[in-house]
Formats: sequence, C-alpha cells, structure tokens
Amino acid sequence: MSLAFPNASRSFDDVRNVIRFTGYDGMFEVKFFVDAAALSAKRLSEQDYLRAFDAARSKIQQIALKLYNPKHGMTYTLRAADLR
Repeated sequence: MSLAFPNASRSFDDVRNVIRFTGYDGMFEVKFFVDAAALSAKRLSEQDYLRAFDAARSKIQQIALKLYNPKHGMTYTLRAADLR
C-alpha cells in the first residue's frame, strides 16, 4: 500500500506549536506534524496557522509522501527545511 490522505482534517496543537494531520498506509495511521515556524516566521493565531497550512496543503502532502517510510516509524515532524 502507499500513503494516502483521505481525511482533510487538521488541528493546531498549541502546546507543541504544530499543526497535526494524518495519513493512512492501508489500515495504519501515520501521524504528521508541521512545525508552526515552518509556516510563518512570526507568531500567528491558531486560525492563521490553519489557513497557512491549508494554502500549502498540496506541497506539504507531497513532502510527507517523500519522507514517509514505514520502516522509519509512523510519526513524522516536518520542519522549515523540509518545506523549502
């Protein structure tokens, strides 16, 4: 199976300062986090971070597909360097 993103939901984790989203490899859930600093150099509101994520969703998911390897775990954090 390959990684897919059938669920468009995402959420902001204020404690970790990341946006969470989920992919699926068959029946296995793969957790992804995008460091908020990767979306903006300045501090934004939760809604602004989510809007920035939505605007870059296609690119973020393409990067997630490239980074994903089931042998390396089921949790990934994307940082600013990954989004360049």
